Amino acid sequence: MESDSVLPEDGATPEVLALAKVVARLRAEVVELEAVASMTGVVERAKGVLMADEGVSADTAYELLCKRADAGRRTLMEECWITLGTSGRGSPFANPRRHPEGPARPSGPPAAPAAPPFLDGPWPARAEGDGGRSALLARLAEHLSAVRTPDDVAELLLTVLGGPEYVDAVMVYTETTAGRLELAGRAGIDDALAEQWGHVPPLAGVAAVEALAEGRAIWLENPAEDAVRYLLIGDPPERWPSRAWIPVPGGSRVVVGFFRTCEAPFGPRTRTLLRRAVRMCAGPLRAVPGTAVPEPPGNEVEDVQRIFDALSGPAILLTPLRTEAGTVEDYRIDAAAPESVDVAGRRGRDLLGRTVLETYPTVAGSALWDGYLETLTTGAVYEGVPFTYREVLAGVPHESSYSVRASRLGDRLVVSWIRNDTSEREARRLADMQRLGNLGWASWNLVTDEILWSDQVYAIFGRDPASGPMALEELPRHVLPEDLPAMGSAIRRLLGDGTPIDQPFRIGTAHGMRHLRIVAEAQTDADGTPVEAHGFVQDLTAQRGAEIALRESERVNLVQRGMLQAERALAARLQETLLPIPEQSLDLAGLCVDVAYVPSDRGVNVGGDWYSAIELPDGSALFVVGDVAGHGLAAVGTMAQLRFTTKGMTITGSALPHVLGRLNALLLHSAPDAQGATATMVMGRYRPHQHRLSWVRAGHLPPLLVREGRAEFLAQPEGGLLGAAFDTRYGQAEIELLPGDHLLLYTDGLVEEPGEDIEDGLARLAATALRLVRDGSRGSLAATLAGLRPQHRDDICVLDIHRPEAP
Repeated sequence: MESDSVLPEDGATPEVLALAKVVARLRAEVVELEAVASMTGVVERAKGVLMADEGVSADTAYELLCKRADAGRRTLMEECWITLGTSGRGSPFANPRRHPEGPARPSGPPAAPAAPPFLDGPWPARAEGDGGRSALLARLAEHLSAVRTPDDVAELLLTVLGGPEYVDAVMVYTETTAGRLELAGRAGIDDALAEQWGHVPPLAGVAAVEALAEGRAIWLENPAEDAVRYLLIGDPPERWPSRAWIPVPGGSRVVVGFFRTCEAPFGPRTRTLLRRAVRMCAGPLRAVPGTAVPEPPGNEVEDVQRIFDALSGPAILLTPLRTEAGTVEDYRIDAAAPESVDVAGRRGRDLLGRTVLETYPTVAGSALWDGYLETLTTGAVYEGVPFTYREVLAGVPHESSYSVRASRLGDRLVVSWIRNDTSEREARRLADMQRLGNLGWASWNLVTDEILWSDQVYAIFGRDPASGPMALEELPRHVLPEDLPAMGSAIRRLLGDGTPIDQPFRIGTAHGMRHLRIVAEAQTDADGTPVEAHGFVQDLTAQRGAEIALRESERVNLVQRGMLQAERALAARLQETLLPIPEQSLDLAGLCVDVAYVPSDRGVNVGGDWYSAIELPDGSALFVVGDVAGHGLAAVGTMAQLRFTTKGMTITGSALPHVLGRLNALLLHSAPDAQGATATMVMGRYRPHQHRLSWVRAGHLPPLLVREGRAEFLAQPEGGLLGAAFDTRYGQAEIELLPGDHLLLYTDGLVEEPGEDIEDGLARLAATALRLVRDGSRGSLAATLAGLRPQHRDDICVLDIHRPEAP
């Protein structure tokens, strides 16, 4: 049977918690050892039955058990239980799937039961209906104090619940360490049935076993279906068409069964009532003694010693030594953990074979000794108040306080303890806390001039401990001059009228300046005069350094933010001056030109996209769209340089490829602070008399021509990025514009999407432009295309060059 581990109360030290966990694990391992021993006994008894029945040897009997288990698809333990069951008279497990026939079950509610025999006086009338369920629980609680045995619990449950809930039988089972169920209490169950079902092996298909294993209630309300899955109690099993198995909560291995002749299923309120009734009976049922623990195997002590060898705390296994009259006169130590030490300094296995009165002589006659006897007699776990043990160490009397725990293991005791002398441990913890917090305590006795410093205070001040601590009056001499007035005033307040202080200050040491903090208060005499001051000193150098670095970082960020904002404002003003109109329509050389410019909706920097649409002196028209790499003031400056240089060179009659070559050289030979500037550009010159457009490009996206219901990108002439290489060559292409044509020049902001191939963006632009031209949408085609991009990461510039239809 599993035992509940008793954990220390809240506030216990980590050592107590660790030892409690160790002891709990030890108890679980010991339970496992008991279970293994019990299971081994089951196998041996089953082998003995086969040896007697079949006349075979022990090895043959074991092989026969294994073969039968495999054939029946059962475990070896299940086969052993079945074998043992078939050898007993009246056992229901001879054929677990056969249910004897019998007379028809009685119908209707059972007769009202009489008062339980363990209660004096008449039994009060029962409450009826749902409204009386609270009264039923109240009556159950009222009479639980008279319960003494599991049979009493069963009788009380049947008496309280019999009439209102149609319960006419109750069974209480306890689980042994081997998993077998033993009938501990019953009511409404005849002797023959009790004898037949007094011992239930841990077989699959037994509802009570499953309820305990899974820790949940099992409700059986359909005998025909339930008989297929479970082995039903009763002769015939249909005697009780509805039954319930409810495990007792709280870790006790007890399950309660309710049997009803009523065919109706358990309603929600009835299920709640039965669960609460079992929960109320948990206290008496937890005290139900388990079945006898089997005799431990001969190597039990060795197994326990192996477990003890892995323990991190002290623990011993005690075997009682009795007189001829059976009185315990001493205990022999049969196993001991390595950290178990006696008064003579013997440790671990050196204690084996010695007695308690030899190793811990002053225990005799104490409350601890009585606790051992009580645990050995009743099996109740002993956890007494801290036990004071007196011993003489090196001729000096010494007292130690221990918290001792004793639990029974068979006919032995497992004893563990922790020492409550925590001065050394607490001192170590205090030192660790001071080191980790970089602070130390100090006290100044103003009457005797006695001064005490912790080790960490010496480290904080960089002072040799051999020099001793410094007086409070000496402290201001080590403070930096800037902090001296405030520090001196604080010390005077502390020593004058006892006012507590919390004062930061700085000192100089061999390792540099340190930021410190002193927090102190004074104790005064009856006249209010300070007689003692105590407090702590903390080194805040690392914290102050982080604060200073943070403030400096914030200052730098503010300066950079201001510079960026000023640069953005200047770049925006410059861009607005260069491109004052974001949308406009022009008539140039017989063409209708629509322009749309949309700045980026993200970031704090303006971009370098630009355009030009001007008439040249010879009557032709110049169209330019460019994109300078980068953002900010530098990009706007490069854009202005390219824009005005392009206009000047084309007005003077330079050929378009020659203009791109000069612009490329211009960027490559710019001032050092502008080195690395690059740009893309597409430029066209339209001659109205021939209706022909000559155009060049420098790494720019191809123009889009929409003509006669088709949208196609123009084949691009040779031409690389401006500012990339000295030997870049630029070619020229020419196209005739027909009436109704639309030629779109644009920057990459119109087509690019993060994570998308540029070809997809170009295809989307061609489809959208063709649809807009076909639909004859009103307004500017350039503005419409730019407006279809509500969220864009880059500037957008679009020129729509349209030759109108002939009048």
